[in-house]
Amino acid sequence: MKRVLLFIVVLLVCMTTAFAGGQKEAPAKAAEAVKLALWTQEGESEGAFQFVVSLAEAFQAAHANVTIEVLNKETEALREDFQTASLAGDPPAFVWTVNDHAGPFTTANLIMPVESLADLSKYVEGALGAVTINGKVWGVPISSGNHLMLLYNKDLIATPPATTDDLIKVGKQLTKGDTYGIVWNQMEPFWLVPWLGGFGGQVFDKDGVTPTLNTKAMVDTLRFLQELKFTQKIMPAESDYGTADTLFKEGKAAMLINGDWSLGDYKNTMGARLGVARIPKISSTGKWPAPYTSGKYFMVSNKVTGAKLDAVKEFIAFATNQANQLAMVEKLTRLPALKTALDTDRIKNDPILKSSSDQMVVGTGMPPVIEMRCNWDAMKPELIAALSKTKTPEDAAAAMQKAAEACVKTIK
Repeated sequence: MKRVLLFIVVLLVCMTTAFAGGQKEAPAKAAEAVKLALWTQEGESEGAFQFVVSLAEAFQAAHANVTIEVLNKETEALREDFQTASLAGDPPAFVWTVNDHAGPFTTANLIMPVESLADLSKYVEGALGAVTINGKVWGVPISSGNHLMLLYNKDLIATPPATTDDLIKVGKQLTKGDTYGIVWNQMEPFWLVPWLGGFGGQVFDKDGVTPTLNTKAMVDTLRFLQELKFTQKIMPAESDYGTADTLFKEGKAAMLINGDWSLGDYKNTMGARLGVARIPKISSTGKWPAPYTSGKYFMVSNKVTGAKLDAVKEFIAFATNQANQLAMVEKLTRLPALKTALDTDRIKNDPILKSSSDQMVVGTGMPPVIEMRCNWDAMKPELIAALSKTKTPEDAAAAMQKAAEACVKTIK
Protein backbone atom coordinates (compact mmCIF):
# COMPACT_ATOMS: atom_id res chain seq x y z
CA MET A 1 0.00 0.00 0.00
CA LYS A 2 2.83 2.38 0.90
CA ARG A 3 4.51 1.56 -2.43
CA VAL A 4 1.27 2.38 -4.31
CA LEU A 5 0.87 5.70 -2.48
CA LEU A 6 4.50 6.58 -3.13
CA PHE A 7 4.10 5.79 -6.82
CA ILE A 8 1.00 8.01 -7.04
CA VAL A 9 2.80 10.91 -5.31
CA VAL A 10 5.81 10.59 -7.62
CA LEU A 11 3.51 10.44 -10.65
CA LEU A 12 1.67 13.60 -9.57
CA VAL A 13 4.95 15.47 -9.00
CA CYS A 14 6.21 14.43 -12.41
CA MET A 15 2.97 15.49 -14.08
CA THR A 16 3.03 18.85 -12.29
CA THR A 17 6.67 19.40 -13.21
CA ALA A 18 6.04 18.45 -16.81
CA PHE A 19 3.05 20.80 -16.98
CA ALA A 20 4.94 23.68 -15.41
CA GLY A 21 7.92 23.02 -17.62
CA GLY A 22 5.70 23.03 -20.70
CA GLN A 23 4.18 26.35 -19.75
CA LYS A 24 7.56 27.84 -19.07
CA GLU A 25 8.90 26.82 -22.44
CA ALA A 26 5.86 27.90 -24.48
CA PRO A 27 6.76 30.97 -26.59
CA ALA A 28 5.12 34.27 -25.64
CA LYS A 29 2.55 35.51 -28.08
CA ALA A 30 4.22 37.90 -30.50
CA ALA A 31 2.82 41.42 -30.68
CA GLU A 32 0.71 42.01 -33.76
CA ALA A 33 2.72 43.52 -36.61
CA VAL A 34 1.48 47.00 -37.41
CA LYS A 35 2.34 49.12 -40.42
CA LEU A 36 1.34 52.78 -40.34
CA ALA A 37 1.47 55.45 -43.03
CA LEU A 38 2.09 58.99 -41.80
CA TRP A 39 1.75 61.86 -44.28
CA THR A 40 3.24 65.23 -43.42
CA GLN A 41 3.50 68.58 -45.16
CA GLU A 42 6.77 69.33 -43.38
CA GLY A 43 9.55 70.09 -45.85
CA GLU A 44 13.22 69.19 -45.95
CA SER A 45 14.59 72.72 -46.32
CA GLU A 46 13.87 73.63 -42.69
CA GLY A 47 14.88 70.18 -41.42
CA ALA A 48 11.30 69.52 -40.32
CA PHE A 49 10.71 66.45 -42.47
CA GLN A 50 13.93 64.95 -41.15
CA PHE A 51 12.70 65.60 -37.60
CA VAL A 52 9.44 63.74 -38.26
CA VAL A 53 11.39 60.81 -39.69
CA SER A 54 13.71 60.77 -36.66
CA LEU A 55 10.70 60.52 -34.34
CA ALA A 56 9.31 57.61 -36.36
CA GLU A 57 12.67 55.83 -36.28
CA ALA A 58 13.07 56.30 -32.53
CA PHE A 59 9.56 54.96 -31.93
CA GLN A 60 10.17 51.94 -34.14
CA ALA A 61 13.38 51.16 -32.26
CA ALA A 62 11.33 50.79 -29.08
CA HIS A 63 8.39 49.01 -30.78
CA ALA A 64 9.75 46.21 -32.94
CA ASN A 65 6.28 45.30 -34.19
CA VAL A 66 5.52 48.78 -35.54
CA THR A 67 6.65 50.19 -38.89
CA ILE A 68 5.93 53.82 -39.73
CA GLU A 69 6.31 55.01 -43.30
CA VAL A 70 6.64 58.81 -43.42
CA LEU A 71 5.74 60.53 -46.68
CA ASN A 72 6.11 64.25 -47.47
CA LYS A 73 3.45 66.06 -49.48
CA GLU A 74 3.02 69.74 -50.24
CA THR A 75 0.28 71.22 -48.04
CA GLU A 76 -2.48 71.42 -50.63
CA ALA A 77 -1.49 68.13 -52.22
CA LEU A 78 -1.74 66.46 -48.82
CA ARG A 79 -5.28 67.78 -48.37
CA GLU A 80 -6.39 66.67 -51.82
CA ASP A 81 -4.63 63.30 -51.72
CA PHE A 82 -5.91 62.49 -48.22
CA GLN A 83 -9.46 63.16 -49.35
CA THR A 84 -9.01 61.07 -52.49
CA ALA A 85 -7.35 58.18 -50.62
CA SER A 86 -10.03 58.24 -47.93
CA LEU A 87 -12.84 58.08 -50.45
CA ALA A 88 -11.02 55.18 -52.13
CA GLY A 89 -10.84 53.40 -48.77
CA ASP A 90 -7.06 53.49 -48.43
CA PRO A 91 -6.01 56.60 -46.47
CA PRO A 92 -2.86 56.92 -44.36
CA ALA A 93 -3.47 56.12 -40.70
CA PHE A 94 -2.76 59.71 -39.69
CA VAL A 95 -1.34 63.01 -40.90
CA TRP A 96 0.96 65.67 -39.42
CA THR A 97 -0.47 68.85 -40.89
CA VAL A 98 -1.89 72.36 -40.51
CA ASN A 99 -5.08 73.27 -38.68
CA ASP A 100 -7.08 74.46 -41.68
CA HIS A 101 -7.26 70.89 -43.00
CA ALA A 102 -9.62 70.12 -40.12
CA GLY A 103 -12.46 71.94 -41.89
CA PRO A 104 -12.57 69.95 -45.13
CA PHE A 105 -11.66 66.69 -43.39
CA THR A 106 -14.50 66.95 -40.88
CA THR A 107 -17.00 68.11 -43.48
CA ALA A 108 -16.23 65.00 -45.51
CA ASN A 109 -16.25 62.85 -42.34
CA LEU A 110 -12.70 61.58 -42.90
CA ILE A 111 -11.09 62.00 -39.44
CA MET A 112 -12.03 61.19 -35.86
CA PRO A 113 -12.23 63.55 -32.87
CA VAL A 114 -9.17 63.18 -30.66
CA GLU A 115 -10.53 63.55 -27.12
CA SER A 116 -10.12 59.80 -26.59
CA LEU A 117 -6.67 59.66 -28.18
CA ALA A 118 -4.77 61.99 -25.84
CA ASP A 119 -5.05 63.96 -22.60
CA LEU A 120 -5.86 67.31 -24.17
CA SER A 121 -5.57 69.19 -20.87
CA LYS A 122 -1.78 68.97 -21.32
CA TYR A 123 -1.79 71.16 -24.43
CA VAL A 124 -1.95 74.93 -25.00
CA GLU A 125 -5.55 76.13 -25.18
CA GLY A 126 -4.92 78.40 -28.15
CA ALA A 127 -3.59 75.51 -30.20
CA LEU A 128 -6.62 73.37 -29.32
CA GLY A 129 -9.00 76.17 -30.26
CA ALA A 130 -7.65 76.25 -33.79
CA VAL A 131 -8.89 72.68 -34.41
CA THR A 132 -12.16 72.86 -32.49
CA ILE A 133 -15.28 72.58 -34.64
CA ASN A 134 -18.82 72.11 -33.32
CA GLY A 135 -17.50 71.55 -29.81
CA LYS A 136 -15.12 68.72 -30.74
CA VAL A 137 -11.33 68.76 -31.08
CA TRP A 138 -10.05 67.22 -34.32
CA GLY A 139 -6.29 67.35 -33.94
CA VAL A 140 -3.64 66.73 -31.26
CA PRO A 141 -1.30 69.76 -31.19
CA ILE A 142 2.38 69.26 -31.98
CA SER A 143 3.47 72.90 -31.95
CA SER A 144 1.83 76.21 -31.10
CA GLY A 145 2.15 79.33 -33.14
CA ASN A 146 2.61 78.66 -36.86
CA HIS A 147 2.47 82.44 -37.12
CA LEU A 148 4.21 85.05 -39.23
CA MET A 149 6.65 87.54 -37.72
CA LEU A 150 9.33 90.01 -38.74
CA LEU A 151 12.80 88.56 -39.23
CA TYR A 152 15.73 90.90 -39.80
CA ASN A 153 19.42 90.77 -40.66
CA LYS A 154 21.41 92.40 -37.87
CA ASP A 155 24.26 93.11 -40.29
CA LEU A 156 21.94 95.40 -42.23
CA ILE A 157 19.65 96.78 -39.54
CA ALA A 158 20.42 97.20 -35.85
CA THR A 159 16.92 97.94 -34.57
CA PRO A 160 13.77 96.71 -36.33
CA PRO A 161 11.05 99.29 -37.11
CA ALA A 162 8.27 99.54 -34.55
CA THR A 163 5.69 101.20 -36.84
CA THR A 164 4.89 101.20 -40.54
CA ASP A 165 6.09 104.82 -40.78
CA ASP A 166 9.43 103.59 -39.44
CA LEU A 167 9.29 100.64 -41.83
CA ILE A 168 8.97 102.95 -44.83
CA LYS A 169 11.71 105.28 -43.60
CA VAL A 170 14.18 102.48 -42.85
CA GLY A 171 13.14 100.48 -45.91
CA LYS A 172 13.90 103.37 -48.28
CA GLN A 173 17.34 103.78 -46.74
CA LEU A 174 18.11 100.09 -47.17
CA THR A 175 16.68 99.59 -50.67
CA LYS A 176 19.60 100.01 -53.05
CA GLY A 177 20.25 98.25 -56.33
CA ASP A 178 19.30 94.60 -55.93
CA THR A 179 18.92 94.88 -52.13
CA TYR A 180 15.47 95.53 -50.64
CA GLY A 181 14.19 96.83 -47.36
CA ILE A 182 11.63 94.07 -46.87
CA VAL A 183 10.40 90.96 -48.67
CA TRP A 184 7.74 88.30 -48.16
CA ASN A 185 5.63 85.85 -50.15
CA GLN A 186 3.41 88.18 -52.18
CA MET A 187 1.53 85.30 -53.79
CA GLU A 188 -0.32 83.90 -50.79
CA PRO A 189 -3.09 85.54 -48.73
CA PHE A 190 -1.69 84.05 -45.53
CA TRP A 191 0.79 86.97 -45.71
CA LEU A 192 -2.09 89.41 -46.35
CA VAL A 193 -4.05 88.52 -43.21
CA PRO A 194 -1.73 90.14 -40.61
CA TRP A 195 -1.93 93.51 -42.36
CA LEU A 196 -5.72 93.17 -42.64
CA GLY A 197 -5.89 92.72 -38.86
CA GLY A 198 -3.74 95.80 -38.39
CA PHE A 199 -6.26 97.82 -40.38
CA GLY A 200 -9.07 96.50 -38.19
CA GLY A 201 -10.41 93.88 -40.58
CA GLN A 202 -11.22 90.19 -40.41
CA VAL A 203 -12.28 87.62 -42.95
CA PHE A 204 -15.50 86.48 -41.26
CA ASP A 205 -18.50 88.14 -39.65
CA LYS A 206 -19.38 87.45 -36.02
CA ASP A 207 -20.95 84.10 -36.94
CA GLY A 208 -17.50 82.85 -37.96
CA VAL A 209 -18.58 81.57 -41.38
CA THR A 210 -19.87 84.56 -43.40
CA PRO A 211 -17.09 86.13 -45.48
CA THR A 212 -16.36 89.83 -44.92
CA LEU A 213 -13.77 90.61 -47.58
CA ASN A 214 -15.28 93.62 -49.35
CA THR A 215 -14.63 96.08 -46.54
CA LYS A 216 -12.84 99.38 -46.02
CA ALA A 217 -10.22 97.51 -44.01
CA MET A 218 -9.44 95.22 -46.97
CA VAL A 219 -9.29 98.15 -49.39
CA ASP A 220 -6.99 100.06 -47.03
CA THR A 221 -4.79 96.98 -46.66
CA LEU A 222 -4.40 96.44 -50.39
CA ARG A 223 -3.74 100.14 -50.93
CA PHE A 224 -1.05 100.07 -48.23
CA LEU A 225 0.66 97.09 -49.86
CA GLN A 226 0.56 98.85 -53.21
CA GLU A 227 2.19 101.88 -51.59
CA LEU A 228 5.05 99.80 -50.19
CA LYS A 229 5.63 98.21 -53.58
CA PHE A 230 4.95 100.90 -56.15
CA THR A 231 5.27 104.23 -54.34
CA GLN A 232 7.91 103.62 -51.68
CA LYS A 233 9.51 100.82 -53.73
CA ILE A 234 10.96 98.99 -50.73
CA MET A 235 9.81 95.59 -52.01
CA PRO A 236 10.78 93.63 -55.13
CA ALA A 237 8.47 93.70 -58.14
CA GLU A 238 7.66 90.02 -57.56
CA SER A 239 8.45 87.51 -54.84
CA ASP A 240 7.05 84.13 -54.00
CA TYR A 241 8.14 82.11 -50.97
CA GLY A 242 11.36 80.83 -52.52
CA THR A 243 12.42 84.22 -53.88
CA ALA A 244 11.89 85.97 -50.55
CA ASP A 245 13.75 83.20 -48.72
CA THR A 246 16.74 83.41 -51.07
CA LEU A 247 16.97 87.21 -50.94
CA PHE A 248 17.01 87.17 -47.16
CA LYS A 249 19.59 84.40 -46.88
CA GLU A 250 21.85 86.09 -49.42
CA GLY A 251 21.76 89.40 -47.54
CA LYS A 252 19.79 91.12 -50.29
CA ALA A 253 16.81 91.82 -48.03
CA ALA A 254 17.16 93.52 -44.66
CA MET A 255 13.81 92.25 -43.40
CA LEU A 256 11.58 89.29 -44.16
CA ILE A 257 8.10 88.31 -43.02
CA ASN A 258 8.01 84.56 -42.52
CA GLY A 259 6.67 81.97 -40.13
CA ASP A 260 7.97 80.27 -37.01
CA TRP A 261 8.44 77.10 -39.04
CA SER A 262 11.40 78.79 -40.78
CA LEU A 263 13.29 79.88 -37.66
CA GLY A 264 15.39 76.74 -37.34
CA ASP A 265 16.64 77.06 -40.90
CA TYR A 266 17.49 80.76 -40.60
CA LYS A 267 19.11 80.22 -37.24
CA ASN A 268 21.39 77.59 -38.81
CA THR A 269 22.28 79.67 -41.86
CA MET A 270 22.51 83.13 -40.25
CA GLY A 271 23.48 82.44 -36.66
CA ALA A 272 23.86 85.62 -34.58
CA ARG A 273 22.84 87.79 -37.54
CA LEU A 274 19.20 86.71 -37.18
CA GLY A 275 16.83 88.99 -35.32
CA VAL A 276 13.11 88.45 -34.62
CA ALA A 277 10.45 91.05 -33.82
CA ARG A 278 6.78 91.85 -34.21
CA ILE A 279 5.51 92.97 -37.59
CA PRO A 280 5.45 96.80 -37.30
CA LYS A 281 2.36 98.48 -35.89
CA ILE A 282 0.11 100.24 -38.43
CA SER A 283 0.80 103.94 -37.90
CA SER A 284 -2.60 105.11 -39.16
CA THR A 285 -4.64 102.80 -36.87
CA GLY A 286 -2.35 102.20 -33.90
CA LYS A 287 -3.07 98.47 -34.22
CA TRP A 288 -0.60 95.61 -34.38
CA PRO A 289 -0.83 93.35 -37.43
CA ALA A 290 -2.53 90.14 -36.34
CA PRO A 291 -1.05 87.04 -37.97
CA TYR A 292 -3.01 83.82 -37.79
CA THR A 293 -1.89 81.47 -35.04
CA SER A 294 -2.46 77.75 -34.79
CA GLY A 295 0.19 75.04 -34.89
CA LYS A 296 0.83 71.68 -36.42
CA TYR A 297 -1.41 68.74 -35.59
CA PHE A 298 -1.89 65.01 -35.72
CA MET A 299 -5.20 64.19 -37.43
CA VAL A 300 -6.31 60.55 -37.47
CA SER A 301 -8.28 58.76 -40.15
CA ASN A 302 -11.61 57.48 -38.88
CA LYS A 303 -10.92 54.19 -40.66
CA VAL A 304 -8.14 53.28 -38.19
CA THR A 305 -9.10 50.70 -35.57
CA GLY A 306 -7.65 47.98 -33.34
CA ALA A 307 -3.90 47.52 -33.06
CA LYS A 308 -3.26 50.29 -35.60
CA LEU A 309 -5.21 52.81 -33.55
CA ASP A 310 -3.38 51.74 -30.39
CA ALA A 311 -0.05 52.28 -32.16
CA VAL A 312 -1.15 55.69 -33.43
CA LYS A 313 -2.12 56.73 -29.88
CA GLU A 314 1.23 55.57 -28.54
CA PHE A 315 3.15 57.40 -31.24
CA ILE A 316 1.23 60.64 -30.64
CA ALA A 317 2.01 60.44 -26.92
CA PHE A 318 5.66 59.73 -27.71
CA ALA A 319 6.05 62.51 -30.29
CA THR A 320 4.52 65.13 -27.99
CA ASN A 321 6.15 64.15 -24.70
CA GLN A 322 8.33 66.66 -22.84
CA ALA A 323 11.63 65.37 -24.21
CA ASN A 324 10.53 65.39 -27.85
CA GLN A 325 8.77 68.74 -27.54
CA LEU A 326 12.01 70.28 -26.30
CA ALA A 327 13.92 68.43 -29.04
CA MET A 328 11.60 70.13 -31.55
CA VAL A 329 12.46 73.47 -29.95
CA GLU A 330 16.17 72.75 -30.39
CA LYS A 331 15.97 71.46 -33.94
CA LEU A 332 13.20 73.62 -35.44
CA THR A 333 13.00 76.63 -33.09
CA ARG A 334 9.23 76.24 -32.82
CA LEU A 335 7.10 76.91 -29.78
CA PRO A 336 5.88 73.65 -28.22
CA ALA A 337 2.21 72.79 -27.74
CA LEU A 338 2.77 70.98 -24.45
CA LYS A 339 2.14 73.40 -21.58
CA THR A 340 4.98 72.13 -19.41
CA ALA A 341 7.44 72.48 -22.29
CA LEU A 342 6.27 75.99 -23.15
CA ASP A 343 6.82 77.05 -19.54
CA THR A 344 10.51 76.07 -19.39
CA ASP A 345 13.50 78.40 -19.15
CA ARG A 346 14.56 77.08 -22.55
CA ILE A 347 11.78 79.22 -24.05
CA LYS A 348 11.95 82.15 -21.66
CA ASN A 349 15.71 82.66 -21.97
CA ASP A 350 15.95 82.36 -25.76
CA PRO A 351 15.65 85.80 -27.46
CA ILE A 352 14.36 84.31 -30.71
CA LEU A 353 11.73 82.12 -29.07
CA LYS A 354 10.78 84.89 -26.67
CA SER A 355 10.25 87.27 -29.60
CA SER A 356 8.27 84.61 -31.46
CA SER A 357 6.05 84.19 -28.41
CA ASP A 358 5.68 87.98 -28.20
CA GLN A 359 4.38 88.06 -31.78
CA MET A 360 2.03 85.16 -31.11
CA VAL A 361 0.20 86.98 -28.32
CA VAL A 362 -1.05 89.70 -30.73
CA GLY A 363 -2.09 87.12 -33.30
CA THR A 364 -5.53 85.67 -33.82
CA GLY A 365 -6.61 82.04 -34.04
CA MET A 366 -6.92 80.81 -37.61
CA PRO A 367 -10.50 79.65 -38.30
CA PRO A 368 -10.59 75.88 -38.96
CA VAL A 369 -14.02 75.96 -40.61
CA ILE A 370 -14.37 74.77 -44.21
CA GLU A 371 -15.59 78.23 -45.23
CA MET A 372 -12.02 79.43 -44.67
CA ARG A 373 -11.01 77.49 -47.75
CA CYS A 374 -13.45 79.65 -49.71
CA ASN A 375 -11.79 82.77 -48.36
CA TRP A 376 -8.28 81.55 -49.20
CA ASP A 377 -9.28 80.63 -52.75
CA ALA A 378 -11.12 83.93 -53.22
CA MET A 379 -8.35 86.13 -51.82
CA LYS A 380 -5.37 84.68 -53.66
CA PRO A 381 -6.04 85.74 -57.28
CA GLU A 382 -7.28 89.17 -56.21
CA LEU A 383 -4.24 89.77 -54.00
CA ILE A 384 -2.03 88.95 -56.98
CA ALA A 385 -4.10 91.25 -59.19
CA ALA A 386 -3.84 94.13 -56.73
CA LEU A 387 -0.08 93.67 -56.30
CA SER A 388 0.39 93.65 -60.06
CA LYS A 389 -1.88 96.71 -60.38
CA THR A 390 -4.18 94.97 -62.82
CA LYS A 391 -7.02 95.72 -60.40
CA THR A 392 -7.73 98.54 -58.01
CA PRO A 393 -7.99 97.72 -54.30
CA GLU A 394 -11.72 98.40 -54.50
CA ASP A 395 -12.28 96.05 -57.45
CA ALA A 396 -10.08 93.35 -55.92
CA ALA A 397 -11.95 93.45 -52.60
CA ALA A 398 -15.33 93.28 -54.34
CA ALA A 399 -14.19 90.31 -56.45
CA MET A 400 -12.90 88.51 -53.35
CA GLN A 401 -16.26 88.84 -51.67
CA LYS A 402 -18.21 87.66 -54.70
CA ALA A 403 -16.04 84.57 -55.16
CA ALA A 404 -16.09 83.68 -51.46
CA GLU A 405 -19.89 84.00 -51.23
CA ALA A 406 -20.35 81.80 -54.31
CA CYS A 407 -18.03 79.17 -52.84
CA VAL A 408 -19.84 79.15 -49.48
CA LYS A 409 -23.18 78.64 -51.23
CA THR A 410 -21.70 75.69 -53.11
CA ILE A 411 -20.33 73.90 -50.07
CA LYS A 412 -23.55 74.40 -48.14
